[in-house]
Amino acid sequence: MAAMAAVIALAGCTTTGVDATKTTAIDAASESVTVSDLGAGKAQFRDGNYGLAEKHFRKAVELQADSAEAWMGLAASYDQLGRFDFADRAYEQLLKVAGRKPQIVNNMGYSQLLRGNKKKARALFLEARKAMADTTVVDANLALLDKA
Repeated sequence: MAAMAAVIALAGCTTTGVDATKTTAIDAASESVTVSDLGAGKAQFRDGNYGLAEKHFRKAVELQADSAEAWMGLAASYDQLGRFDFADRAYEQLLKVAGRKPQIVNNMGYSQLLRGNKKKARALFLEARKAMADTTVVDANLALLDKA
């Protein structure tokens, strides 16, 4: 009886006909982690899940420090979370990566608006407005500033 149990147990352990390379190989990811985290961060931000958005954008910038889009998302997430100290650091890094572009200056102005720094917000909005071809977003932010 014991011999029969041993034969059955050994039969279950056989590797005959098994291609070990197929069973142990891991397929390459179809997209980079940075791209997937960037996309997830954008989706979470759109849904108002700023904590989750921050997590994904932070991972994206850790993996690709020269991603202006990830830095912008990270800064905006921090703004929405009220973590203005971290937002300032993210904007500082964003300026190093992408330069002083009008969209960035506009977001920095919105950050100041959220903090209640109306004078600084206005100055940043006006700076952004001068350099933009389509000023719709900046004009809306200036209207928000006037209502605040």
